[in-house]
Amino acid sequence: MTGHRTRRVCEFCRDSSRSDRVPALGKWILAVAGVLGSLTLCIGGIATADPALVAAPRAERAGPDRFDVVVLDAGHGGHDEGATGPSGLHEKDLVLDVTHRLAERLRRRGVRVVLTRNADRFHSLEERTAVANDARADLFLSIHANASPSRRPRGIETYFAALDATDDDARKTAERENMAFGAAAASFERADPLAVILGDLIATQHLQESSEFAKLAQHELSEIGRARSRGVKQAPFVVLLGVQMPASLVEIGFLTNPEEERGLRSASRRDAIADSLAKAISVFADRYDVRRGVRELGAAGSPTRRAGHGPHP
Repeated sequence: MTGHRTRRVCEFCRDSSRSDRVPALGKWILAVAGVLGSLTLCIGGIATADPALVAAPRAERAGPDRFDVVVLDAGHGGHDEGATGPSGLHEKDLVLDVTHRLAERLRRRGVRVVLTRNADRFHSLEERTAVANDARADLFLSIHANASPSRRPRGIETYFAALDATDDDARKTAERENMAFGAAAASFERADPLAVILGDLIATQHLQESSEFAKLAQHELSEIGRARSRGVKQAPFVVLLGVQMPASLVEIGFLTNPEEERGLRSASRRDAIADSLAKAISVFADRYDVRRGVRELGAAGSPTRRAGHGPHP
């Protein structure tokens, strides 16, 4: 089945007559194809690798491929305020502040942090995914706050990308967040064959690690006092679909719930969220390095640095 989808990607990329269908996403779609590492073109029984149709592979680093780069994506920004609480707290401001707090903690641990936005400015879907892929990061984390027509829903939930949502609430959450990207998000609707192609690409790479991190993040966030865990879910968040690395999206609470909005206004709550996410990233980094041979499991099952390698952040 993957080979069939690969041929469809090739046909799409090579047929210039179809380029007017998605002019804003042409380069972005090619970048997504890079999740396969290289795209093998099988035309007429002859296998070739066309560098013009394949995103550049992850750059070689001196030494082993250790976990050391994280991209943090603060949702919304600029004219796109995101959700708004009963007292006027905007999602765009809340998540940018939490992102800065988390970035500070990660940098203190020696992690290189790349932000998709550093101020109150809107960035397109293509810009956000390009920042992540150009950074060749080891993890992409998008930070958002939830909303509901009712003021009753509350709690924290974490997502990884899939074309089929876990439930109706997950689908509606993805639709609300995707609306910010307008036509770019619309191209991923289920009827679009490009969505099916991209879904197959995602399924072959990074899905397990994305799910793993989402579970770690949800566990740590649920330890915050009085936080209600709504669980780990999957949904078609377009901001997660284009990045070539493990990726998750966290909804840190419902701004439309008056009690949660009050909590999210406080520095202590924001610090607790940043601390929890930093811990989840640290645990994920340890596991990442073990899988890639940068670390070995000690007798007690905890990661230990291999001889000849420096300390981990």
